[in-house]
Amino acid sequence: MGSRASAPGKTILFGEHAVVYGKPAIALAIDKRATITIRESHKDYTRIKSDDLHLEAILTPETGLKLKKGEIGILNYILKALEFYHDSTPLKIKLEIGIPIGAGLGSSAAVTVATIAALDKYHERKTTLTSIAKRAHRVELEVQGAASPLDTSTSTHGGLIYLDKEKMDQIKGDLKDSLVIGYTRSEDTAKMVKLVKERMKRHPKIMNLIMDTIAHITRKARKTLEINDKERLGELMNINQGLLDAIGVNTQSLSEMIYTSREAGALGSKITGAGGGGSIIAYSPNRTRQILETLTDRGYNAMKADPSTKGVLT
Repeated sequence: MGSRASAPGKTILFGEHAVVYGKPAIALAIDKRATITIRESHKDYTRIKSDDLHLEAILTPETGLKLKKGEIGILNYILKALEFYHDSTPLKIKLEIGIPIGAGLGSSAAVTVATIAALDKYHERKTTLTSIAKRAHRVELEVQGAASPLDTSTSTHGGLIYLDKEKMDQIKGDLKDSLVIGYTRSEDTAKMVKLVKERMKRHPKIMNLIMDTIAHITRKARKTLEINDKERLGELMNINQGLLDAIGVNTQSLSEMIYTSREAGALGSKITGAGGGGSIIAYSPNRTRQILETLTDRGYNAMKADPSTKGVLT
């Protein structure tokens, strides 16, 4: 008896951090995925293993978790999904992942969504995409303390997502062969959300105006995507980046990748995700090879990212 599910990572095009305060955001599922395979175990414990992450852990009801190798990080999301949506029967769980961990590209959401979908299939539970996304958001909230439903919604449904509070729309936009992601190891998402929250408390009027402006940019970006106005879309990305810098989530390495991408021909480039490290996205229609080569030649980690129209798959 066994099951298997995969889910895509994501990149946020507009609205990160503002989405935590009820503002709209736009995210895109990308062609990098996390896959969870679950099999029945004949041992008296659950084993979780990932060769990609050099990770192995043993879980028993009596002694709890024993980490044999690797870092606990992403494991927290699998453990919480098991706590919420599985009985205590032993399992063999394998994680395969092609999404950089801790880079703001939705690795935790993809792992969470894939785990829940694989558990549903394993237990032969009838489910819906809406249910998977909602339960995955619950897991992220528990692990992170604060989380927008944007990541888990995008990973579940795939495609280009516009989220405004609880309302999610799949929108149109031609982003094929136009995106390059540069990435580093990021700070913890919860830590960056807390940093912005503290700045919000110190400067509420200023920060609220910034969040309102980001929201206005995001709404305008939706219309720009739908009419495929490439120049304006890049310009809006650059404006959004200036505001992310203002709220304190930029770093020297991210800034260097952003300006390197623009100098190499990107129409727009900005942080994607929580910041404090992590990733930038460069929007460069038909110039992705040039941007990618420039970033890698400068010693940065970078990859081309195409849209994924498919969300969670079982």
